Amino acid sequence: MRPLLRLPRVVLLTLGLAAAQGGAEAATPPPQPKEGPGGAAYAGQTVTKRALGRAGAVTFAFYAATPAPAQGRPVVVFLHAWGATNPQAYGAWIEHLAKSGSLVLFPRFQEVNRTRPADASTLAAELVKDALASLATDPEAKPDMTRVALIGHLAGVPIAANLAAHATETGLPVPRLIFGAMPGGIARDDKARGIALHDLARIAPGTLIVTVIGDRDARAADLAARRLLREASGVPADRKLFLRALSDDHGFPALSATLASPAGNNTAYDAAAIKLPPEPPKEAAPRDPKQKPPPFRWSADMALTGEQTTLVAQINAAGTDSLDYLAYWKTFDMAAAAAFAGQDATALKNNPRFTDMERWSDGWPVRRLGAETPRPPAERPAATGTAPGAAKPPARR
Repeated sequence: MRPLLRLPRVVLLTLGLAAAQGGAEAATPPPQPKEGPGGAAYAGQTVTKRALGRAGAVTFAFYAATPAPAQGRPVVVFLHAWGATNPQAYGAWIEHLAKSGSLVLFPRFQEVNRTRPADASTLAAELVKDALASLATDPEAKPDMTRVALIGHLAGVPIAANLAAHATETGLPVPRLIFGAMPGGIARDDKARGIALHDLARIAPGTLIVTVIGDRDARAADLAARRLLREASGVPADRKLFLRALSDDHGFPALSATLASPAGNNTAYDAAAIKLPPEPPKEAAPRDPKQKPPPFRWSADMALTGEQTTLVAQINAAGTDSLDYLAYWKTFDMAAAAAFAGQDATALKNNPRFTDMERWSDGWPVRRLGAETPRPPAERPAATGTAPGAAKPPARR
């Protein structure tokens, strides 16, 4: 008789678990907003896709196939992660930006297995400068040089910061916004692998800097974001913002704020389908037969590590979900509007819509973004007992 008494309890427990799982699966994440920041009010537009430059040094340009406004289009420079050189991997975000009215430039600053990280920032600056020069008089692209924003993903974030630090001397327009998603790939020192940070204290004080990280594999991105914000010492604290996107498994599919989550594949933006313009015929110039071109020198940091290869595969396979619409696209749209209007980060932080992630289909709120204003570095008290004129110890980085 005892087994018969236990049977209903087991059945009830099983039914209860099934009901709980069914309820969780029934809740779907919020879709893309119909309008507003991150929204899809542009339904029905098409995007012009162009390749500028030459093979091995190409910048892709994207903008809505509609007449440019009188003031021109705001410029968004999209700087890819190390190894993710095909705009297809970010096609969903690029399409949103282009259809929303921006001129999007995607400089391919890396040839995998041929480009050193140490050269990437210089190459990116040259590509962006040449692309803007090519489009300066184009009535359809019509870049507005007074409204420039930089988006970086992973290694693209320190490159964006370097571009901003040297904008004036390289002839680039000074960006109004740096938006860094999952910062990474920063070299620890001159001998370490990665992107070396330049003197970020030279970033213009009027720049708005927003970094956003996720809560999955977060430690490296957290440290990199805080280092970037700290070293951009010329920018006041009220123009900096540190955001954290949080994963949420309340419903299905779950939202996972990984390093690859800002990417979103769209095959319509495959680089192979965007043809380069024909190169002009080269004039026959006298060539010294004894003079040979410099030999190509390979170095180990040109190749992707196993971890980088895995991450690039995740980036290339990434889809789009509520994190894209609300944590990345919406926050960038709002930050760009604030930056172009001359506002600081305080207005964004105090706007409840900025960190709101809306609700699951059953009404349960999606976990909000965390927003934090980084504290300015504390001044260290003078050391006691130090002889006058004695050398001070170097500051730690």
